[in-house]
Amino acid sequence: MGTIIRLADWFGITDIICSPDTADAFNPKVVQATMGSIARVNIYYEDLINVIDNLPTDTPVYGTLLDGKNIYDEQLSDNGIIIMGNEGNGISKEIEKKVNKKLLIPNYPPKRDTADSLNVAIATAVVCAEFRRRR
Repeated sequence: MGTIIRLADWFGITDIICSPDTADAFNPKVVQATMGSIARVNIYYEDLINVIDNLPTDTPVYGTLLDGKNIYDEQLSDNGIIIMGNEGNGISKEIEKKVNKKLLIPNYPPKRDTADSLNVAIATAVVCAEFRRRR
């Protein structure tokens, strides 16, 4: 969680909305891992279903999923939200139903056996970098 807060700060993301099940952002180890970024990023704990349901209907809701489309080939918008899932379980089925822009971070080379998944902080860095690269 600390690394994700630090990444958000680095990429100019000022707000992170966490589900109630997300690690405590104010845990001493998390705070230490932010290296001070916690002072520049707003952290909210909210019911994500409620948050998404209250967005304008045309808001892109991005999520990283194994059945998503290659992030490097997809058009990415300037607005919207990005859902990152738990490393062990991914995005919950309930939240997945709300995702309208499924993205995949492909492994390289394609079709080669690799690790089963990326650490959520690493995946967050890849996604944030790709969004910022295009702006």
